[in-house]
Amino acid sequence: MRQKLVPDLSPDPEKQDLILLSTAISNGDDLAPFVRRAFAAGRPDTLLLSLRTFSRSKDSEIQDLCRSHFHDFIAAVDNLRSLLSAVDSLKTSISDSDHVLQSVAGPLLSSLDAYIEARRISSNLSAALSSTRLCIRALSLCSKANSHLSSGNLYPALRAIDELERDLLHLIPSSTLQRMLHRRIPAIRAYAERAATRAFSDWMVQIRVAARGLGQLAIGRASAARQRDEDLRAKQRLAEEQSRSALVRSSCSYTLLPDDDDDLSSSSEVVVDLTPLYRAFHIHQTLRLGDRFKKYYFENRKLQLTSDFQVSSMTPFLESHQTFFAQIAGFFIVEDKILRTGGGLVSRSDVDALWETAVAKMVSVLEDQFSRMQTANHLLLIKDYVSLLGVTLRRYHYIVDPLLEVLAKHRDKYHELLLSDCRKLIAEAIAADKFEPMLMKKEYEYSMNVLSFQIQTSDIVPAFPYVAPFSSTVPDCCRIVRSFIEDSVSFMSHGGQLDFYALVKKYLDRLLGDVLDGALLKLVVSSSLGVSQAMQVAANMVVMERACDFFFRHAAQLSGIPLRIAERGRREFPLKRSRDAVEGLLLTLLRGKIDEFMLNSDTIAWMADEPPLSGNEYANELIIYLETLVSTAQQILPVQVLRRVLQGVLAHISEKIVGLLLSDSVKRFNGNAVTGMDADLRLFESFAESQAYLFADSEDLGGNDLKQALTEARQLVNLLMSNNPENFMNAVIREKNYNKLDYKKVVTISEKFRDSSDRLFGTFGTRGARQNPKKKSLDALIKRLRDVS
Repeated sequence: MRQKLVPDLSPDPEKQDLILLSTAISNGDDLAPFVRRAFAAGRPDTLLLSLRTFSRSKDSEIQDLCRSHFHDFIAAVDNLRSLLSAVDSLKTSISDSDHVLQSVAGPLLSSLDAYIEARRISSNLSAALSSTRLCIRALSLCSKANSHLSSGNLYPALRAIDELERDLLHLIPSSTLQRMLHRRIPAIRAYAERAATRAFSDWMVQIRVAARGLGQLAIGRASAARQRDEDLRAKQRLAEEQSRSALVRSSCSYTLLPDDDDDLSSSSEVVVDLTPLYRAFHIHQTLRLGDRFKKYYFENRKLQLTSDFQVSSMTPFLESHQTFFAQIAGFFIVEDKILRTGGGLVSRSDVDALWETAVAKMVSVLEDQFSRMQTANHLLLIKDYVSLLGVTLRRYHYIVDPLLEVLAKHRDKYHELLLSDCRKLIAEAIAADKFEPMLMKKEYEYSMNVLSFQIQTSDIVPAFPYVAPFSSTVPDCCRIVRSFIEDSVSFMSHGGQLDFYALVKKYLDRLLGDVLDGALLKLVVSSSLGVSQAMQVAANMVVMERACDFFFRHAAQLSGIPLRIAERGRREFPLKRSRDAVEGLLLTLLRGKIDEFMLNSDTIAWMADEPPLSGNEYANELIIYLETLVSTAQQILPVQVLRRVLQGVLAHISEKIVGLLLSDSVKRFNGNAVTGMDADLRLFESFAESQAYLFADSEDLGGNDLKQALTEARQLVNLLMSNNPENFMNAVIREKNYNKLDYKKVVTISEKFRDSSDRLFGTFGTRGARQNPKKKSLDALIKRLRDVS
């Protein structure tokens, strides 16, 4: 054991260093600090001396220890010698065993060496085979990729490249092959990207042409579906009309054909192949460039849509509008297909953004083109195509309301143009009419000019040739008005507004009340009509009244509302002004003729000695004219018009008779003249009664009504022939017998009346003679009337 030395506390530095060194050696501490300090202080000899001193101090300890263990050491030496002897014996035995083992194991070691060499060769061969297989697999993938690239199959080629890069590239032992693949793989991918981009560019060119055809096909199918609906509604209207007229009592049913909802993009009529697009998108996704391709696709389609918006200034829009809208329709049909089947190539927000741009542009184009158009038919054609565009794209869930709002905005302008066209056509129809009864030789003419407008008075088809009670103006104007209604409904319908009858009715009222009525008024005011022509125009008015009922029913049917609703809101006859004007013109013409006959009243002997028993000459001539007039008029004028005309004529005759007595040319007249006028009135009254048969089937009063037109003249003659003219002042008698007479007229005429027995009636008579009671009564009447006046 080591003994711990107790340090000497002497103040000698060398001794103290020795103690510290001894302590460190005894404790097994590191002596490096002591060595460094010694060298640092420049006293290595002192340290070496201390170490030698310490070594000598230990020698004595070793000697002491050896002395104390000397016997044990001797015993250990003896044991060691005996052990050496045993070891020699063991060594001899081992040598013999080794000799035997060497002789036996020599062949085995040779075999083992051969086996180890074989294993090494086998391992090398296995590694070589594994490397060869890797290279063969890599080269096979390269060959496969080359084959696909040569065939244009980019996706399989990229899959082979990806597999090569992912599974084999880092395992290929050939650095040369690795370097080659590191160079070629990016080049192949770049080639695949360029090839896919070229294919996409070619597809962009092809899809533009295909989209136009696709849009035309889709809009054509929408048009066919609309036509089927209109045909169905026409059949239903026909069935309703037949039911209303009781011509057909069998039940009829119609079935609307279903819309063709087949996918247009798969139609054999238009080939829309999206495979190149999806292949290009798939290739870019495989290249991990999907997002970039989406952006590239969207930008290119947006540019293509912008180019589709270009409207050629060299071609009229009427000729190019179908191509323009069909191109846009096809574009968005394709976009909808890609949205649904493109695997995220486009998003709903992208398509909506494109659609908003397209709607804004179409609205701008329509606003500009509509503002320039001055032909109603052109505007209608474009409106119909735009509405078909809206129907087509609404099926693909696009919002088309802004387009419909543009159409509604130009509704008034369209109708103004349509009214202008109708005004010209109506003026031409009226100018071309000779105002003679229309002759129809064939049944189809009757159907075309009468039945088609429901202006017949009987359901029985007449014999042919048939002379209609109207002239050619009626069917011509009916066709114009019917065309106006159909064009108006066509513009209103399919525009997003369901109940548009009120609007159609408003414009129809304008056509009838302003245009047609105005044209007829202009005809009447022009004073170019004779009596027979005025009669024909008046007869036309009666037929037009039935035609107007048909117009409003037709508008209601086309607008899809029940007829009872349309009939509930019926107004008065819209051509009332022109009807009244033409009847007024006819009366004016007839009154002129009557005035010509009344000029013959100059032959009347106002102070005749004998009354004319058969009436005055003018009255007989006028009766002949009236009979001739009725004979002609009843072939032309309807009963109600003829009644009003005859009533007006007779009322004018009555006024002329009264006016004749009031005129300054008649200074005085006697009772014989009054008796002659009474005979004239009886002729006219007899004529009025003789016309009663014309009104036998009418609700009018007939002959009595005509006779009442002569009331004023009859009451005046009765008053003058009365024995008590003073009874005129009796309110009851006056109201009963003289209610049509005017006070002033009675005074003036009474003052002219002279009794035949008194040539100076109203002056001094025969002195002493008895005064005539009638004269006395008449004088009293005159006096009282003057007082009242």
